[in-house]
Amino acid sequence: MTILQLLWYGVIALLFAIFLFLDGFDFGVGMATRLVAQTSAERQLYMRAIGPHWDGNEVWLITAGGAMFASFPLWYASLFSGYYILLFLTLVALILRGVSFEFAAHAETPRELSVWQWANFGGSLCAPFFLGMMLTSLIQGVPMDAQGNVWAGFWQVCNWLSIVGGVATVYFSFLHGLHFLSLKLPAADARKMLHVSSKVYWIAYPALIVFVLLAIFQTDFYRARPISTWIITVIILLATICGHWAAAHVRGGLAFIGTGVTLAGVIAFIFNGLFPRVLIATDPKFSLLIKDASASPKTLNIMTIVLVCLLPVVLVYFIWSYYIQRKRISLDDVQGDNGY
Repeated sequence: MTILQLLWYGVIALLFAIFLFLDGFDFGVGMATRLVAQTSAERQLYMRAIGPHWDGNEVWLITAGGAMFASFPLWYASLFSGYYILLFLTLVALILRGVSFEFAAHAETPRELSVWQWANFGGSLCAPFFLGMMLTSLIQGVPMDAQGNVWAGFWQVCNWLSIVGGVATVYFSFLHGLHFLSLKLPAADARKMLHVSSKVYWIAYPALIVFVLLAIFQTDFYRARPISTWIITVIILLATICGHWAAAHVRGGLAFIGTGVTLAGVIAFIFNGLFPRVLIATDPKFSLLIKDASASPKTLNIMTIVLVCLLPVVLVYFIWSYYIQRKRISLDDVQGDNGY
């Protein structure tokens, strides 16, 4: 395994982690439009809070897929063909959520507005669930041959660990969204968000215990890489405790960081356990390794140069965009939208 192969494996992991950190709160806000908001105006307010950010945050997922295609084409081919249906459902959910912003803004009646607000909720709920299912399904091992062909049947995709993984991704995205809203809404609404999240947090601890137990028995992570896997597990637990404490003490910024670290930690857990593989086969001799799945050294060299040149520009843009949109918003900002 070369340094560039290791670098791009890390870059792809980082891109997925950034995606969950950023788009995770978009999903959470979308869920909050039905689980927390009580009026149509509040739902419009929540959607307005993520309006300037959601499409940019979603780009990180596209970038992760593009980076995987260019740097590890065999990994991309096996993963996307083996999990085609689940990825298709994720795409449908993302499209449904995406168009809901535009159509809700141009709705001509309260009924039309309600339909597209429901669409935003449905897309925000289903997308992280399907992604979580896929990520926790592939770490258990999938039927694969020597050519990298994957046959992920129903029970490989839908099992106890993948369902728990999907639910956990939805759950922490919801909490992450509540914490983001606590930073964007007026003080009274911010306290409401943190009050709700501090109560919902109590579900996290048994959920984490169940996930760890299933991972111990259904993956080789805790046997193959025990030290790093346990360290990441402890970091996820500490981030969850930190987020819970911060929410209970009405510290929205710290709570937001806590749930963000938890979501990013899930990606770290998965990629750490996969290493040095990119796909785990039920027959270990057919597992796809980093060194075998990567593109040519020349391709990796060119991609690295592009990364070094463009990454600082992208980071500066994202930091700037969040900085200029840092102001809190209130119901006064959505009054008169859609004419009602």
